[in-house]
Amino acid sequence: MGVVIGMTGGVGLFCLWWSCWERVPRPRRRSRRHQALQDLLVQADAGSVTPGGLYAFAAGVAAVVLVVGLAITRSPAIACAFAAIAAVGPEAMVRARARKRRDDLREVWPDVVDHLASGVRAGLSLPEAVAQLAERGPVALREPFGRFAADYRTTGRFGECLDLLKERLADPVADRIVEALRLTREVGGTDLGRLLRSLSEFLREDARTRGELEARQSWTINGARIAAAGPWIVLALLASRPETAQAYDSAAGVAVLVAGAGCSLVAYRLMRRIGRLPEESRVLR
Repeated sequence: MGVVIGMTGGVGLFCLWWSCWERVPRPRRRSRRHQALQDLLVQADAGSVTPGGLYAFAAGVAAVVLVVGLAITRSPAIACAFAAIAAVGPEAMVRARARKRRDDLREVWPDVVDHLASGVRAGLSLPEAVAQLAERGPVALREPFGRFAADYRTTGRFGECLDLLKERLADPVADRIVEALRLTREVGGTDLGRLLRSLSEFLREDARTRGELEARQSWTINGARIAAAGPWIVLALLASRPETAQAYDSAAGVAVLVAGAGCSLVAYRLMRRIGRLPEESRVLR
């Protein structure tokens, strides 16, 4: 009985000692690619999807294409080639959607800055000026700013709500605007209106210049995409013939498929790198 009482008292003393130490959870370290892919999903308006979920979906699509390809062509080599192409399809679609949405938002960010400047000039506080964008701002951005307003009404913590807003937008322009508002809120100053006007002019000029460049190079990029996809379209048309499937199932046929895939990938990546316009990265996470 004395042993039980002693063990119970020891456990109680240990629990009291353990409660005196604050346990801070270690932040999870994420790779740069993981963060970049998560930003792409947010920019593509698919923030509820995780990078792991996207990879799992890509694997499922590749498996379906592999089974269908085997059923149609009876050639494992050709089916594996198209399954590999299908595996990168979901990420390519996310990137295309994110790029299109960034282009659309690039046109409305100056309006957001103008609304903020007008609210500041009208005497609104910074949280009120940001929250009113949920009703008067561009339609494409009303939902995240509406969630900011709800968060601020719930917590009253301007800095934390700005951090959540940055995560929901995942945009370098939004990062700059948010940090300018945070700096003004913390240290004060009377130059916020001038800063916002200068930023609005810069964003409009950048959008105008980028639009002209993209219009000039769009036909070149589309032509290169068609040229890269052409051989695989021809292969898909010929794959239904038994003699074609037998030819590509040989060692020489597999070598031709691998070499063709490598050449297509290198040529497409080289084309993208040569014709790529500089994209602003998120340095103010």
